Amino acid sequence: MERRDLHRLAVPLAVVGGIVALAAAAPLLPLADPVHIEVSARLTPPSEGHWLGQDEYGRDVLSRAIWGARASLAVSFLAAAIAGIAGTALGLLGGYFRGVVEILTVRSAEAVLCFPPLLLALLVVTLLGPGAGTLIVALSILYAPSYARVAYAETLAARNLDYVVAQEALGARSGRILLRTVLPNVAPPLLVQFSLTVASAMVLESGLSFLGLGVVPPEPSWGLMIRGARSTMDQAPWLLLWPCLALTGTIVALNMLCDALRDVLDPRGRTVSANPFRAFVSGLLPATEPAPAPPALLRVDGLHLAIGHGPGALPAVRDVSLAVAPGETLAVVGESGSGKTLTGLAILGLLPPVVRVTGGRILYTGRDGTTVDLARLGEPALRRLRGDELSMVFQDPSASLNPVHRVGDQVAETIRAHRDLSAAEARRRAVALLDRVGLPDAARRARAYPHELSGGQRQRAVIAAAIANGPRLLIADEPTTALDVTIQAQILELMAGLKAQAGGMGLIFVTHNLAVVSEIADRVVVMYVGEVVEEGPVAEVFGSPRHPYTAALVASVPEGDDDRLSAIPGVVPPLHDLPAGCRFAPRCGLAEPACTAGAPALESLGGGRSTRCRRWREVA
Repeated sequence: MERRDLHRLAVPLAVVGGIVALAAAAPLLPLADPVHIEVSARLTPPSEGHWLGQDEYGRDVLSRAIWGARASLAVSFLAAAIAGIAGTALGLLGGYFRGVVEILTVRSAEAVLCFPPLLLALLVVTLLGPGAGTLIVALSILYAPSYARVAYAETLAARNLDYVVAQEALGARSGRILLRTVLPNVAPPLLVQFSLTVASAMVLESGLSFLGLGVVPPEPSWGLMIRGARSTMDQAPWLLLWPCLALTGTIVALNMLCDALRDVLDPRGRTVSANPFRAFVSGLLPATEPAPAPPALLRVDGLHLAIGHGPGALPAVRDVSLAVAPGETLAVVGESGSGKTLTGLAILGLLPPVVRVTGGRILYTGRDGTTVDLARLGEPALRRLRGDELSMVFQDPSASLNPVHRVGDQVAETIRAHRDLSAAEARRRAVALLDRVGLPDAARRARAYPHELSGGQRQRAVIAAAIANGPRLLIADEPTTALDVTIQAQILELMAGLKAQAGGMGLIFVTHNLAVVSEIADRVVVMYVGEVVEEGPVAEVFGSPRHPYTAALVASVPEGDDDRLSAIPGVVPPLHDLPAGCRFAPRCGLAEPACTAGAPALESLGGGRSTRCRRWREVA
């Protein structure tokens, strides 16, 4: 914890700590007996012997206020803690597992909210009898659903983020994911809920004690003091002032403390001064002509993906075939919704639950020379490959990195998931990897949280985690989209350099930026509405396209001093209403009646080129 964090906590911690310490030390303090009655001195105003006066029975108000804090604080804190533990557990389980578990946990707990607090307290008191213990039980039952709802909502928000999915892909157990990954991210709002619960419990304890349903006299509590002062408000108004001040001051101080704890314990709330980003050598690596194709590292044959089940399933990807050779960079381009990302996720077995493989093969040749079909490989076997032989860099590094764990720890965790190393050795390798990807002052940055890095630095950290175990195939899903052009150039140079250093590593680069493709890729696959419409060497495809969609994409790239951009007419059709025949026909200037009569097949043109167009000879 840093010095500024201690300063932020100092005042509220001192106030709350002082209140708790004063209540705990009540038996040791030279206080008057809080239950001693002196009728002759009833309603005596503050004096030298009784600093806060004496109540309607002549009891010392100061002594009763301090002793009453013990009962009020104990009931409130214990009830809030028990409710917090139970409610958070229910919310985490319901939000993570959903389905029947959600019904048995969150929805069942919400039934308690149907009971008014006083009626619930009356029910519990009737069953267990009045007293502080009964009050703790009643308040715990009452407040647990509030924690459950907060934890449930926050868990739902974090459930499908990339860093949680990554933990599942690495084979982490559900308990570890919930405790180490999900819980730290949902803890800040739970801290706020704790402060609100304690405050509410204090007020409710006072109200219930006031009604005779809480702390039993003669044991003092702030609620009983308010109850007693009510009947003598006209004669001794100060008797009502002291317990109300104690109650209000404690609630305000506790809220301040929990807010400060939330800010301190959640690293996303911190701000740091940014260091200058280390300059890189300008210029990108020139595109190279493809060498004679070696044996394929990855071959996708006739891949079909559907969204949903049964007759209403939507065909998201249809008959996609592509291949990546060792050391080759294959770019996959197309408009949003063309199926680029889903194809990449299918290769790693990371498809969302609603999307399923309905046909085709994904053949991958591993380090041992064995070829497996990833589309039919079981989850345990896929987990052994992910992060080791197969890896992926996602588009948004902020979603890929867990915001409450240090960057170096996350890279080290990726290493230890596949390598039998000590924690110290994994951290050392993590720092070396961060230095390798060009993160300035890698040792210090490894101890930083993701929000303390710039966008480009976070993307470098994600790349470091992706290459941590020397993958043979790396899939990069639009890794430069959210970055400015200067940082984009640096990331592209970095990835090209890493691929060159790795030797036989294949790279699939998913993007919609044709300029990026021309700089980094050897071959390109153009996709439209879930289909491959053209494939071939980058220079040939962009220089002489053989599909109207590819030609339109190339024409839409701004060049030089062009006054106007060329736009593709029409819009991408929705999956539930695909046009008959050629999917691009409604937007194509070369379309003819035959184009809508039947879906064209992907035709090989020789030289590694293919197109899905009947009139390809007329396109260029």
